[in-house]
Amino acid sequence: MTKKRLFALLVILVFILAISVQLLFGAKPKEEAKLDPSAGAAAHVFLKEITDTIGARVAGTENEKKIADYMALNFNKMGYKTVVQPFTYDSTDETTKITKKVQSLNVYALKPGLSKKEIIVGAHMDSKDVGVGADDNGSALAVMLEVAEKLKDIKTPYTIKFVAFGAEETGENGSLYYVSQMDKAAIANTQIMINMDSLAVGDDMNVYGGYGKDGLVRDYALKVAREMGLNLKTNMGENPEYPLGSTGDWSDHDPFVKAGMKYIYFEATNWLLGDKDGYTQVNIKFGDQGAIWHTQYDNMKYIEETFPGRMDERLRTFTMVLKKILTDYNFELKK
Repeated sequence: MTKKRLFALLVILVFILAISVQLLFGAKPKEEAKLDPSAGAAAHVFLKEITDTIGARVAGTENEKKIADYMALNFNKMGYKTVVQPFTYDSTDETTKITKKVQSLNVYALKPGLSKKEIIVGAHMDSKDVGVGADDNGSALAVMLEVAEKLKDIKTPYTIKFVAFGAEETGENGSLYYVSQMDKAAIANTQIMINMDSLAVGDDMNVYGGYGKDGLVRDYALKVAREMGLNLKTNMGENPEYPLGSTGDWSDHDPFVKAGMKYIYFEATNWLLGDKDGYTQVNIKFGDQGAIWHTQYDNMKYIEETFPGRMDERLRTFTMVLKKILTDYNFELKK
């Protein structure tokens, strides 16, 4: 065989190898979003049950107790060890200025993993008394339940606690209490806290996190979402009060952060509207509202009629990315 023919053969072999690698490793991530066509479907059912059967779930009311029972029932049906954590908090009436003790509760389910090191996945159960809390925060509870169901028979790298917090709308009281019950060893053993709040309707699907190494899981979530063809974003930092990739302290991740734990936070909103602080969720060209949460519009009927297909896309996306993190992310390699 001449040198020219040998060279040509080598070129052909290299080309074939390159195409094979692309087919095996390049095209596969783009197709991965199609591997679970059912993603988000169970979350949609859970969300409909929450909003239709229970409705608004104001902190300290009987309906908050009902959603806690609902979460515990479903966790138990999935085979998880479930714990109800009651607590009280002080509530001051804005009109009378009288302070009283209010009863609330957290519910969490434990999934042992290959490592005893823990990931906490959290979402609040309560809502405001206007609307029925479909977006805020039934959507996150529904995603949590679907992912818990999908993982019940899968060996996960880390132990997972799925935590449904009470009384978030009154000042993160449930997560504050949960963190207050963690000792130094439990805090050190927590690899990350994954918070989910208001996932169903905002213009953009977002994930936030800390700075430097504290933002590695956020960056991983963005990477795998991109590989799966999912349109997950982050805050681009146009408001200097909330730098690139970060968010504010207004949800259940905050007590964990203040106790020294890392976090990521899934949310759907639009950081380019209003004061660019994440509070204006949607760019609606009619009416006067740019927020769905804490309004009469926070119900499935309005969301689905006004934004066709949006809710299912968001439930699907957050379900897929959360499941990917809980099954694939290796903290040991990221330190």
